[in-house]
Amino acid sequence: MLLGVDVGGTFTDAVLVSGAELHTAKAPTTPADQSQGVMAAIAAVLARAGARPADVELLAHGMTVATNALLEGRGARTAFVATDGFTDIVELGRQARRDLYRLCATWPAPFAPPERRFGARERMGPGGVLRALEGADELADAVAASGAESVAVCLLHAYRDPSHEIAVGEALRARLPDGVHVSLSHEVVGTFREFERAATTEVDAALSPLVGAYLRALAARAADEGLPEPRIMQSSGGLAPFERAADHAALAVLSGPAGGAAAAALVSAAAGERRLLCFDMGGTSCDVSVVEDGAVREAAGREVGGRPLALPMVDIHTVGAGGGSIGWRDPGGAVGPRSAGAEPGPACYGRGGAEPTVTDANLVLGRLDAAKPLSGVELDVGAARGAIEPLADELGLSVEECALGIVRVANAEMVRALRVMTVERGLDPRAFTLLAFGGAGPLHAAEMADELGIRRILIPPASGVLSALGLAAADRRTQVQRTLMLRGEELTDDALADAIEQLRPAGERLEVACDMRYRGQAHELTVRDLRSADELRAAFADLHEERYGYRDDDSGIELVTLRVTGVDPGPRVELRADHAELSLFVPEGWQREQTEHGVVVSRA
Repeated sequence: MLLGVDVGGTFTDAVLVSGAELHTAKAPTTPADQSQGVMAAIAAVLARAGARPADVELLAHGMTVATNALLEGRGARTAFVATDGFTDIVELGRQARRDLYRLCATWPAPFAPPERRFGARERMGPGGVLRALEGADELADAVAASGAESVAVCLLHAYRDPSHEIAVGEALRARLPDGVHVSLSHEVVGTFREFERAATTEVDAALSPLVGAYLRALAARAADEGLPEPRIMQSSGGLAPFERAADHAALAVLSGPAGGAAAAALVSAAAGERRLLCFDMGGTSCDVSVVEDGAVREAAGREVGGRPLALPMVDIHTVGAGGGSIGWRDPGGAVGPRSAGAEPGPACYGRGGAEPTVTDANLVLGRLDAAKPLSGVELDVGAARGAIEPLADELGLSVEECALGIVRVANAEMVRALRVMTVERGLDPRAFTLLAFGGAGPLHAAEMADELGIRRILIPPASGVLSALGLAAADRRTQVQRTLMLRGEELTDDALADAIEQLRPAGERLEVACDMRYRGQAHELTVRDLRSADELRAAFADLHEERYGYRDDDSGIELVTLRVTGVDPGPRVELRADHAELSLFVPEGWQREQTEHGVVVSRA
């Protein structure tokens, strides 16, 4: 049996796969200790299936512990070690500004304040050592005296030659108290661009003690119940042993949303849908991803909570619009990002919530059936109306008009996210099928498709718990990346084969991605799964022309970074239409059809 458990903002979902049978359950998420909600969901789904913990062969888990800590700026007491003269690199950042005309823009404060930043007397250059490392033991003693609970080490050019960084790490581990975590940049990132590498390593150091404590406690509770050791979804969309996620929490910052992307790939293969625009709307947020040619689009890095993460991850855009998102008044009316979450939840859940949410609005509008429990929760229409009424009075609207306004504002936020992932990346959304899942996704899909000109929507079986199903069926993936800088004649078949072999991780099959650019450019495009130097050059030129409208045959082409992924394919899971449990809104002008791959809603 395969067990997937996905922690959301409102509910924790569990899916148990036994052959062709699928059993599902939900339990309220427990924000103070997510493991309580996880174990409650596991107990519920095992009871529903009449199964024992010993029957479970695989336990796959998607979590939000790292995400929440990063967004809230919570982390261990962190120290930062850099090459002398570069200790403020995370705070200095880059000259690019998110808000060009905001004179007083704020940035997240580094996890390591100035008093816990330390310079290492060393310098590495392109050709090797420029200044030998001195005083590593004294440096470690100073870090220990700062009371740091975790240490990030990022020395210049350690991606090329990590010897100094390794020596500093050994000195720290020898002289720091037991339990103090040490993150080394060449182990976490392994690529160039010092600011992004330093910022990512600092995030890894700050979050790893928190995530490690959670995962080790969860693993102990699972073992006590007779369950297998959990495997953790990484931001890259593959499962890893829990110890890897515990030691390098930065790899799992998008653990929860990545489960939905893995599920989208599963649906794409099962339904033969090669192009999917994926829309996962849960209780607190909406995650958007894209499947092209049957594969989920990936990114070489991104910002999360205003902090850059230079790590491969599923290309996901998230907005704070979910079923629990709260409607409030600004000059134009707003929904989210503040959410009622799991405690107390929407007003209609009867758990003490008093503010109007998207779920309350859907209930008032009759899009949710008041007579049918939602995820096991009895719905209270009177409480929903009571929560919306004060906002309606303030806006001079009826309760129904206000509820419709809440839904429309939430839809506008989500449509904007869908446009970011398509129009702003040069893709035509009309060429995609909209894949709607998550507890609230099918309620909003048709109106959003109307806005984007999409004529076909697929709501897969088990849509409300699809992310948990994606966890159970996900591949096991181990990814290694290094900056190579192979220029001109240096890029040969032999050089490429040697580099791949040096990085080769364990796995049944290998996936190879090359970040390439024309000489003189500052950003790269990714070419995948080609092993010939000439084929790489040709594919890059074609991709550059497709993306930017021109090719430059007179400029040299550089292979900047190589990423090699070892993949052990996940178990085969069947998606059958009788697995569907669905809250669906089909407006006028759309028609619903049941198919073997789920519910298809299309323009009449």
